[in-house]
Amino acid sequence: MAANDPFTAPISRVAGDAAPTDGPVNDTRLRGGRWWKEVGWRHVVGVVVIVYCLLPLLYVLSASLNPNGSLTGSNDLFSSVSFGNFTELFHRGFGQWAVNSLVICVVTAIGTVLMGAAAAYAFSRYRFRGRRGTLTGLLLVQMFPQMLAAVALFLLLLQLKDVFPVLGLNSIPGLIAVYLGGALGVNTFLLYGFFNTVPKELDEAARIDGASHAQIFWTIIMPLVTPILVVVGLLSFISTYGEFFIASTILQSNTKFTLAIGLYQWASDERNAPWGLFAAGAVLAAIPVILLFLFLQKYIVGGLTSGSVKG
Repeated sequence: MAANDPFTAPISRVAGDAAPTDGPVNDTRLRGGRWWKEVGWRHVVGVVVIVYCLLPLLYVLSASLNPNGSLTGSNDLFSSVSFGNFTELFHRGFGQWAVNSLVICVVTAIGTVLMGAAAAYAFSRYRFRGRRGTLTGLLLVQMFPQMLAAVALFLLLLQLKDVFPVLGLNSIPGLIAVYLGGALGVNTFLLYGFFNTVPKELDEAARIDGASHAQIFWTIIMPLVTPILVVVGLLSFISTYGEFFIASTILQSNTKFTLAIGLYQWASDERNAPWGLFAAGAVLAAIPVILLFLFLQKYIVGGLTSGSVKG
């Protein structure tokens, strides 16, 4: 029998093990200047960006823990630590402002998701006259910022207060109604692209089984588009949470202020501003947004990309 017969070869060779080589082994690892040219500079850029992002956060945290209440006294980071500013916050109305902001943002986010999902479902599943024109109109209207209508909104709510005081000027429901009025536009387009990724055969199969349009929408479509619903709700929450111009135009009493208006009042007088309180309020105000991102991060990437690559 031949010596090179594959049936008599060693088991390791038949299993696919690499045969020993007589020549030198090629080392593909990057070393020296080549490593710095292809990989090392990225580490340097990453470290610089991290330091650039963390330094302002550390400065604000140091200012919030500084009992002197001045920014110049916080130049030496964490030279003095006290939680007096955080305690003082809740004697200045910060707690009521936080509740107002959370109520406005949560209701607006839920309303935005429901309105946008209903509109996107109609545009995605039905064919009707004026469909393309309506989609284009929503996009064009959204190109103009809502603050351009601040005077008109003020006068409208001022007159509406005599008829429906709940939705009039200086009312939280009125502010929510204004936010929901500009909630379609881009959100509808974002949801529309994602709704198109859901096969229409699912709708047809459910309709054959006797499901109504409402049952198809709530029990079949909505669970399948959860990622984009979460993204739209998160974006709506964040944009409303930090919105100042419209809120300051509509809300006028201290007990109905949002966090953005209340914190601005503290920082508006640059000479006598309580910067320690302002920094402490900014630290606490950032916590809800951070928690939302940590809790919903698994949906964010998929929700933002799926509708654009599968439409």
